[in-house]
Amino acid sequence: MKKYRKKAVVVEAYQTDKKIVIHTLEGDMTASPGDYIITGVNGEKYPCKPDIFRKTYELVEK
Repeated sequence: MKKYRKKAVVVEAYQTDKKIVIHTLEGDMTASPGDYIITGVNGEKYPCKPDIFRKTYELVEK
């Protein structure tokens, strides 16, 4: 079986300070305070828990 590496993609994200509902491609998802809201490469938005975000993303610019 072949192995693949995920391509490096720069996304925009911010950390929410309140509970909000995000309309994603998979349906509505609830983001909790502290979750990151990520805007994907095609403009789609989705929430991400802080621990997963820190393992998956690193800051590109300030």
